[in-house]
Amino acid sequence: MLFIEYPKCSTCQKAKKWLDAHKLTYEDRHIVEKNPTAEELKEWIRRSGLEIKRFFNTSGMKYKELGLKDKLPSLSEEEKIALLAGDGMLVKRPLVITENQVLVGFKEKEWEELL
Repeated sequence: MLFIEYPKCSTCQKAKKWLDAHKLTYEDRHIVEKNPTAEELKEWIRRSGLEIKRFFNTSGMKYKELGLKDKLPSLSEEEKIALLAGDGMLVKRPLVITENQVLVGFKEKEWEELL
């Protein structure tokens, strides 16, 4: 299992505590130091079954600074992936990647069911 986080993010901290409490092993990856690549993002978006907008950290400062709320609808999927791959702070976190699924954000009930 791959756990992608921003260590200062309180939601990521809660998610990590949850994983540890449930004795789940994972590889930890800092989203800013090792941002997901365009290829990884394409694969994860496909596997998740979610729309690409769900991968954006819509409450983040970077998202707001860039005015993406208004710009995203007019961008192509390739442009959206390029934005995500270009800056880890734009990516919703935490991300959990397993052999069978891709989880975006931390929803304890969903994690209970799926992990």
